[in-house]
Amino acid sequence: MNQATRPGSATTASRIYEALRQDLLNGRFDAGERLSITRLRETYQVGLSPLREALNRLAAYGLLRQENQRGFRVLELTRVELADITEMRRQLEGLALELAIRYGDDEWESQLLAANHRLGRAGESTPVGEWEQLHARFHNALVAPCGSTWLLRFISQLHDQFDRYRRVAPRAQELRQRLDTQHQELVDLALARDARRARELIEEHITLSSEVAKHSCHPA
Repeated sequence: MNQATRPGSATTASRIYEALRQDLLNGRFDAGERLSITRLRETYQVGLSPLREALNRLAAYGLLRQENQRGFRVLELTRVELADITEMRRQLEGLALELAIRYGDDEWESQLLAANHRLGRAGESTPVGEWEQLHARFHNALVAPCGSTWLLRFISQLHDQFDRYRRVAPRAQELRQRLDTQHQELVDLALARDARRARELIEEHITLSSEVAKHSCHPA
């Protein structure tokens, strides 16, 4: 068994993968930056094999670009790509929410209410990382009972791609307040089992969020 397949190495690779994933989403690296393997090993205190495994996984997931014999590069932030991601989120999350409203039971309603309550209690003093976790849990809870593992998987990947833009964009307070209000409106429509209006609102919510996110893009 070589080093890359040892259990300890696999565990380390998973830990580094998650740490790098969060750092990529949070803008720790510049868009278009070529990553230095030596610097990454020093920063994350990790050996070469688990680091390369984590980088390969991130490239396969779409958060890095692997360059032929030249290592790995952080993806650029472009309005064309953001528009594509936004439209795919609108289509897939709209469908997932319709299905969730159709199939969701009392337990789903309870979990959705709890997720919304925790998110709503998060104020300005809440650490950004904690707020992001609560925000992700709310959106996950909203579509959880859609009945399709693949649909949820695609939505999760699109969320990560979208967050590359949103998390590094300047804060737009007025839009942020409207987005926060829409969270409660989405819950109300879901509990009322109003699938049509809920889908319209989640699509509007994603579009509005993209108005915030687009300010992270490089000028054309």
